[in-house]
Parts: sequence; C-alpha cells; structure tokens
Amino acid sequence: MNASKGQAGGPKGSNPKAGAKKPDAPKAAASKAAAPKAAAPKAEVAKPEAKPAPKAEAKPTPKVEPPKAAGTQTNETTEEKAARGAFKRRLVGRVKSDKMDKTVVVEVVRSKMDPVYKKYVRVRKSYKAHDEENAYKTGDRVEIIEHRPLSKLKRWKVINLVERAVQE
Repeated sequence: MNASKGQAGGPKGSNPKAGAKKPDAPKAAASKAAAPKAAAPKAEVAKPEAKPAPKAEAKPTPKVEPPKAAGTQTNETTEEKAARGAFKRRLVGRVKSDKMDKTVVVEVVRSKMDPVYKKYVRVRKSYKAHDEENAYKTGDRVEIIEHRPLSKLKRWKVINLVERAVQE
C-alpha cells in the first residue's frame, strides 16, 4: 500500500481520520524558531520628479459690491432668498379658489405624453398654498414654491404674482 493512503503515522499529507497523530506543540515551536524571519529591505522604486505647478501671476480680485444707498431695497422677498439656497420646486398656476383665510388653491396645468397614444395631454393638479396677506384672488396667475408643512394639506407658499386676473 501507498504510505499516503491512510496508514497510521504516515507523512503530513495523510488522512487525519485514519489515525494520524498531530505534531507535538514543542516540535512546532522549534520549527518556527528554526526559520528566522529576516526582514529584507524593500527596494525603493525611483519615482519621477514632479514638476512644480506654474504659479499664477495675477491673483483674482474678490468681488466687491458697490455700496447701496440708504433706504433702497432689492425686489427679493425673504422666501426668494431662502429659495436660492435650497433646491425647492417652483410651479406656476392659476388661483382656483381664495375662499379660505390665508390659503389659496392653485391649479397647475402641465403637458404629459400619454404612454399608449403618444399624444400630449393636459394634466391638472391642485395645490393649497399659503397666502399671508390674502392678496391673491381667483384667476390670478401665481408662482408657488415648496415649503415646510403648514397644515394637513398645505405644503406650498405663494411667492410671486405673475399676472393679475382680468377684471370685468
């Protein structure tokens, strides 16, 4: 029989179920001590020298805003200032109802392609928007922007009047 095929006391590669003995712990420690670990110095790879970046001759001057005259105001409201910093959706629509206090219902109409007939159809959606001064009336075209929840269904705020309704 072959010595590697399951004889007891065979070489290291023998089957462990056939009764092969495991090496003693002192012998294993002695074999580890016999093989000293010599730290070989790592060969350094020559790196190409990096060229220094060319220095800019002229430094850009910071933007300086001209001083504003006393009493002048910009046409930007606080809502518009807040809107510049965040990514909030803006929609334009017509005021459908102004019967609630400090709230208007704005209907936004957009075109959407029908997936089956490949024709553009008008899609209407109504949003309740906050109107602090009750300034907007039915028929006005307004711009609304996303806002934190103000009530159960009100998550938009009117920021701009686009067009006044025609008075008859």
